[in-house]
Amino acid sequence: MTERANGGPTPAAPRVEPAVSGWTGPPPAEICLVMLSAIGDAVHVLPVANALKRAWPESRITWIIQPVPHTLVKGHAAIDDFIVFHRRRGLQALAAYRELMDRLRDRRFDLLIGLQVYFKAGLITGLAPARIKLGFDRARARDGQWLFTNRRIPPHPPQHVQDQYLEFLTYLGVDPEPVVWDLRFTEEERVSQREFFDSLGAPACAFVVGTSKPEKNWTPEGYAAVMTEVERTHGLRPVIVGGPSAIERGLADRILATTGARVADALGDDLRRLAWLLDGSALVVSPDTGPLHMARALGTPCVSLFGYTNPKRYAPYRAFEDLVVDGYAEYPGEDYPSTHEYRDGMRRITVDRVLQKVARAMTRHVGPAPGGTGGRTVARADESDEGRS
Repeated sequence: MTERANGGPTPAAPRVEPAVSGWTGPPPAEICLVMLSAIGDAVHVLPVANALKRAWPESRITWIIQPVPHTLVKGHAAIDDFIVFHRRRGLQALAAYRELMDRLRDRRFDLLIGLQVYFKAGLITGLAPARIKLGFDRARARDGQWLFTNRRIPPHPPQHVQDQYLEFLTYLGVDPEPVVWDLRFTEEERVSQREFFDSLGAPACAFVVGTSKPEKNWTPEGYAAVMTEVERTHGLRPVIVGGPSAIERGLADRILATTGARVADALGDDLRRLAWLLDGSALVVSPDTGPLHMARALGTPCVSLFGYTNPKRYAPYRAFEDLVVDGYAEYPGEDYPSTHEYRDGMRRITVDRVLQKVARAMTRHVGPAPGGTGGRTVARADESDEGRS
């Protein structure tokens, strides 16, 4: 199966069947997923939820999650109920856990899947009333998270984070294929999307310019130069997208002050809006951050910039591998393993390397727009959501 531009099911990878299934008997009536925070991780949970619902359509799936990622995935077709955990600090932390316990008081789960390996998630796993509490093996469970589970998936060498989550399905005897995210938009969101992109006058290239970790960020001067050429050579309108953080705002302001392109500034604090901006763009340029994984889930071609984190673990999953700008490699063609190691590689990313990947994206993944301006129109804003991933 080949990659679909509209974000359909991904090609299947070779699968290794488990020696022993972790689930026997009738399907679990009540399933709880514990993944609290991080936008990218929330995106990686969706194929797990979809596969569980395909295998066990009568099972009720509840997701314990924090407010920000909840805004992205709320209303998802595979999730029957969300329990939003409002984390607090200091003396108010206990109050947050008491509120959660009140929500869980009358619930009884047959299966809980602990997908997050930190203490706060482990504590919630321990407090939740569940017969089977499935988590990572001891080697991968941080902060003693393994202490809160009574069943664990087998150890596995480091691999892509998405595959790491799919290990839970394989252990349970649930087929993870096809890997589908199924992010959908309301009609109101589609109207707003059409209005925004119609106002640009050209297909859009979305730029994610900042992350919460400075080590992942590329230079504003580099982005400014790439934006100039993206508009001049390929006829795409650069759009800066992302969140409201001071880091992103500062980087965006420096880019706007130096680029020669007509850049649309679309930074904001609405995660659903960010999703439809990524969905409606012809191309996305981004470092390793949540919006990159959102774009991949939506099927939008991504030029991804890697230097600090390992692209073998965090690059767009089974897609757009030819568009990775690999600053993580210390020399061209380095066959590094899939590890957790961080490197100081963003400095190895140059404007020329990024523009080469943009040109490849236009040739292989985007295609010419009417009139030969380069890029593609925002036809996906009018497409049916059925079957979207």
